Amino acid sequence: MRLAILPILLALPAIVHSQAVTLTPAIVEFGSPELIRVHTQHPMTKVEGEWFGHTIQFFSNGDLSTWYALVGVDVEAPSGPSSLKITAYAKEKPTDLSLAIPIRPAHYRTGAITVEPRFVEPGPEDQKLIEAASKAKDKAFAETANHPLWASSFRAPVKATATDSFGTRRTFNGKLASIHKGTDFRAASGTPVLAGNSGTVVLAQKLFYEGNCVMIDHGLGLMSISMHLSRIDVKPGQQVIRGQPLGLSGATGRVTGPHLHWAIRWEGVMLDPVKLLHLNLNNLP
Repeated sequence: MRLAILPILLALPAIVHSQAVTLTPAIVEFGSPELIRVHTQHPMTKVEGEWFGHTIQFFSNGDLSTWYALVGVDVEAPSGPSSLKITAYAKEKPTDLSLAIPIRPAHYRTGAITVEPRFVEPGPEDQKLIEAASKAKDKAFAETANHPLWASSFRAPVKATATDSFGTRRTFNGKLASIHKGTDFRAASGTPVLAGNSGTVVLAQKLFYEGNCVMIDHGLGLMSISMHLSRIDVKPGQQVIRGQPLGLSGATGRVTGPHLHWAIRWEGVMLDPVKLLHLNLNNLP
């Protein structure tokens, strides 16, 4: 009888660890934003983590027995098992709460669109604009607060229909193939574009492919990006709140017509904005 009990006892730590860490949504797919919750019976002084080579920054809302992180899996991540490394510290004593997380493929469509030739085969002058835009984006992406700036669940940036365009494999003019790493909203020119959540404007300018573009840092590496605007009404460094006007939708940059392209980025990882809108983030920071 003792020999039969021994394997069960040895398995207990793994069971406790899996109960201490929960992911929402529980089924993880390409492009999934994920809310990680770490809960233990005793207060923790800090929680550290890593996933797909990205450092995870956890935060607590005052109850030190519960910590959170808002992260995600890139649209181009490999399917199959992944290692989510989490270490919780009670004072200086570490506890390993790491888990094996299966990544399931998401099924995306394919499509072909036609744009101005210069957006597929840019000339020397356009190459200069592309290089300048790349530097501006790199600078913006390097700026992020070390704590959450978002204060609740995210809201849609426009009062318009969101398409299922995220992750679509697109061909431009029959030559250039790319993955659509945001969600398009069917917004007519002049539609007010609002902040999806509170944060700091880190970029507000015209870029080559993105057209008039606004980027908001929501803290801990999470950013939202609004593209193709006809007008920008905010400036870099400005603090915005959820629902605050950022500008007007339009058809600037590489487009086939008026719409809003809204993208979500975490530590260089592009996430599905519609899935983020479905996450309940109220009363966390």
